[in-house]
Amino acid sequence: MGPEEDDDLHNPTVRQSYKTGFFRSLLTVRGFTNVGCLLIITLILVVLFMGYPIITEFTERHQTTNGAFGLGGTNASGQVPLVRQPIDPDTPPEAYQKVSLETGETWDLIFSDEFNHPGRSFYPGDDPYWEAEDLHYWPTNNLEWYDPKRLTTRDGSLVITLTNEQYNRRNYTGGMMNTWNKFCFTGGYIEAAVSLPGKSNVQGLWPAVWTMGNLGRAGYGGTTDGMWPYSYDSCDVGTLKNQSLNGVPEVAQTQGDPSYNMTLSYLSGQRLSACTCPGDKSHPGPIRPDGTYVGRAAPEIDMIEAAVSDSKVGEVSLSGQWAPFNPWYGWINQTDLVTVYNVSNSHFNQYRGSIWQQATSLLAKTDQACYTHEQGCFQVFGVEWQPSKDNDNDGYISWLSDGKKAWTLREGAMGPNSDAGIGQRIVSREPMYMIVNLGISPNFGYIDFEGLDELWPVEMHVDYIRVYQDPKKRNIGCDPPDYPTADFIDKHRVAFTNPNITTFEQLQDAMPGLEWPKNRFLGEC
Repeated sequence: MGPEEDDDLHNPTVRQSYKTGFFRSLLTVRGFTNVGCLLIITLILVVLFMGYPIITEFTERHQTTNGAFGLGGTNASGQVPLVRQPIDPDTPPEAYQKVSLETGETWDLIFSDEFNHPGRSFYPGDDPYWEAEDLHYWPTNNLEWYDPKRLTTRDGSLVITLTNEQYNRRNYTGGMMNTWNKFCFTGGYIEAAVSLPGKSNVQGLWPAVWTMGNLGRAGYGGTTDGMWPYSYDSCDVGTLKNQSLNGVPEVAQTQGDPSYNMTLSYLSGQRLSACTCPGDKSHPGPIRPDGTYVGRAAPEIDMIEAAVSDSKVGEVSLSGQWAPFNPWYGWINQTDLVTVYNVSNSHFNQYRGSIWQQATSLLAKTDQACYTHEQGCFQVFGVEWQPSKDNDNDGYISWLSDGKKAWTLREGAMGPNSDAGIGQRIVSREPMYMIVNLGISPNFGYIDFEGLDELWPVEMHVDYIRVYQDPKKRNIGCDPPDYPTADFIDKHRVAFTNPNITTFEQLQDAMPGLEWPKNRFLGEC
């Protein structure tokens, strides 16, 4: 019986016709498949455990330490920004540069916050750059308590809520946050897209985006007494209490605030003035080659303070605050020093100052639809300033309203005034920090309580905040070498951390031995 024709297994003669050994098992489809599979698996393992880390190292964007010990660098308060660097990665590339309002040159983005991440908290320590305040803002007679929980992010915007809920013996609660001692810059352009709170025809709300010198912390009176709103580097009577000495100059008693018997100034005097005696240990510097000090203070430049006029039209005040003051709080309004670019849509503010401040302010009409209880659209506002150098008086401030250039004030408009015996007020040379807030106060105008009753709660929305600087004049930081602040803040830490210390006298109680710096104009050296 022979082998079956279709079954090689049972035919011993067939086996001898095939190749045997290594090549027999390799040179087959199955062999190629097995070896190929092993090679692919080996390649995958090599790429996964050796190639991927190498590729990641050279292609992924890393936070730098910026010279500090933590990722992202350490800000001026000592906190380490773990969230992001100063430029928000959500900022569109086309916003990385901006044309200067004044020079026409291209400036670079140095800070941005797009507020895109929802549910952010601004309680102390929660954000690397912003910190919400928890206090009553008494300096402007505000009716609300500033509560950190009233600030958050939603739908791609910062949201600040003002309610008529009682809190800490106040009838309202609002929100304020700032970058004090965390992010500052000296000269530059700050821009914000804002949807203003409420309606364009209901009076009483006080939203603002503004800046202040780092030597004063807004709401902490022990830091601003004798500091705000000075921007002054002369040694004369302008540095003194009430801006006068033994009844001189006469205008200090006769050409001031009608509500205070025509007194010009109630300020305590410039605490860190150019008159400070040489060798004084409390002045932060700098010191000139002749041994005298540069005048230091906490100036204020406002991007916007929004209000509704008596004719029920929404407006923004585009302003700077100054000290010492001119008689009647006047300033030099001439064409080579002041330029208004849209006279049909703006007018100068009738308010020019009081015993506490002198103001240079233009009121510009807003887009009446861009309020959160109207259509909720955003308007773009901005302010640009460039400090002058010693004695060249080329400093300026320019404002942007509703995306258009509104007005420019040159430093000479606040030039010397012989009647008051004072010198040039200067565009801020201080490192400035940013403040955003929503409050309510009779100090800023009439309050329509009935109209507001239909709106509570009200919200202010900010789509973004961006800061630019001339690349040739880059100066970022709250403690620059030429205008230091860190040592002064550290020595007066109690004033910068306790809002209940409201005057220099109270600060003296908290810091026994602290004295007001002696003044060489008074012969105290």
